[in-house]
Amino acid sequence: MPEMDIQKPPSKIFSKEQALTKAESYCAYQERSQQEVRDKLYEWGLHQAETEEVIAELITQNFLNEERFALAYALGKFRMKGWGKMKIKQGLKLKKVPEKLIIKALAGIEEQDYLEKLSQLMEQKAQFLKEKDPFKFRLKLMQYLAAKGYEKDLILFLLKNNQLNTK
Repeated sequence: MPEMDIQKPPSKIFSKEQALTKAESYCAYQERSQQEVRDKLYEWGLHQAETEEVIAELITQNFLNEERFALAYALGKFRMKGWGKMKIKQGLKLKKVPEKLIIKALAGIEEQDYLEKLSQLMEQKAQFLKEKDPFKFRLKLMQYLAAKGYEKDLILFLLKNNQLNTK
């Protein structure tokens, strides 16, 4: 049987006014970055000039606010997924959020909450690790927490000051 190219059907083409209405709903549903909205508008068949006009209108009407998005993203990923600041920062960069807003959003995460979450994740993971060798146990714990986006110096600090079972 010959291989078939599976392509996404072309999106419906909307007028600028229709796209604005749809984009308002899209932004009202949850916070969006400008880049997410821009990508969606292109997907809906708008050209660059129209896309930028719609984005400007969404900003004027306060449907789109990059600072609000960055803070919601940072707090959401931290609280719900347990991500560290490095992973959150990378996610915001991928959404083309300006660096100064990334810094501001990360500052919105309370330091005490951050350390508590890291400690909690460390203890949870330690319970499930079956490694007997203490060195390998700590290494696996460090790798897990680094993959979650936590800073190496914080991980080492907590490992040093936390007596975890190495089984």
